[in-house]
Amino acid sequence: MIKINKLEIENVKRVKAVKIEPTTSGLTIVGGKNKQGKTSVLDAIAWGLGGNKYRPSQAEREGSVVPPFLSITLSNGLVVERKGKNSDLKVIDPNGVKGGQQLLDSFVEELAINLPKFMNSSAKEKANILLQIIGVGNQLHELEVKEQEVYNRRHTIGQIADQKQKYAKEQAYFTDAPKEPISASDLIKQQQEILVRNGENQRKRQRVEQIKVEYTAAISEFQRLETLLNEAKNKLATLTKDLTIAQTDAIDLHDESTSELEANIRQIDEINRKVRANLDKDKAETDASDYRVQYDQLTTEINTVRQQKTDLLTNANLPLPGLSVADGELIYEGQQWDNMSGSDQLIVATAIVRKLKPDCGFILLDKLEQMDIDSLNEFGQWLEQEGLQAIATRVSTGEECSIIIEDGYVAGQEGIQLQQPPGEIDPGPTWKAGEF
Repeated sequence: MIKINKLEIENVKRVKAVKIEPTTSGLTIVGGKNKQGKTSVLDAIAWGLGGNKYRPSQAEREGSVVPPFLSITLSNGLVVERKGKNSDLKVIDPNGVKGGQQLLDSFVEELAINLPKFMNSSAKEKANILLQIIGVGNQLHELEVKEQEVYNRRHTIGQIADQKQKYAKEQAYFTDAPKEPISASDLIKQQQEILVRNGENQRKRQRVEQIKVEYTAAISEFQRLETLLNEAKNKLATLTKDLTIAQTDAIDLHDESTSELEANIRQIDEINRKVRANLDKDKAETDASDYRVQYDQLTTEINTVRQQKTDLLTNANLPLPGLSVADGELIYEGQQWDNMSGSDQLIVATAIVRKLKPDCGFILLDKLEQMDIDSLNEFGQWLEQEGLQAIATRVSTGEECSIIIEDGYVAGQEGIQLQQPPGEIDPGPTWKAGEF
């Protein structure tokens, strides 16, 4: 990884003349009071490495008659300079070959010199940067779209199932009602058939009475007409036989009642109302059950998609253990961005910057006064562990500061001059991390 070995800055914003050699790994804190030139150091580095889009609007120090001068020596041997009236860029490699901004852009990550761009982005923008880095952004987006579509379908199905169930519960159920609606024409037809059969029965009964009368008349005739006895006996025998048969047929006869049918005809509307209510209730319960089955199937589908998302992130080459994406937001050690500690936020941001361009081994950080000493130490230890370099500012003159800026100088370097005529030796001191 490429790091910053040495800085020389003169007449840039509030800086008068500063020479620094940051620690190779860990946290180099530039401390001091407000308006002394701390942030100007970081702005100068960003301008030197990031190009003219980072040029301060008033690059030249107020009151200076000498144009700005920048010299940044990198660990890969490159020397980056801006000097002269137009502050032209000059990049020289170890072999003396000149390069330009394109060479710097090949290994200097923009977020490394402009970390607030990442820190101030939205939660979803942070997550998208990470997903694009690890190459699963498009796949995860497709899975999230699919999950949302299935979730919406399941939500609709669940609402319909609840409505059907509620409707079924509100419906009355009549246990005494038949399963199917009653037809008035069918009942009338049944009634007519019964009346026909009853009419036949009545005819048979009348026949019995008629034979009885004839039988009685025959006896009288037999008594009166002895002369016709034989004829009368024959007729009597015949009638006796007929009577016997007729009586036998009539013994087991019984009339069917039409009272139930008549009652059903009178109550057909009420009965059919109950039947329809029962059918509606049964259908609502069946529909509710069917929708519940669909709901459960969609739940299984959602869980499958979520597992695919988990597997996708689990198998991805993430820049930091414990870092992931859930519901479109960064998650580190189970916490969303706004619930992370200050040191954890910096660790996540730095790890992502490193992943963007692995050759970029440094970052610039402004205004670390918002972090307490323990958080600073925690972040510094992580940087050392990862072999990363951070140059930061903090409104403080405490022991946690690597150097102190006072009135545009590093305390102890007041009055040094950096730009030298050819052949002359710069007598000024160079500050190294750990010496102050």
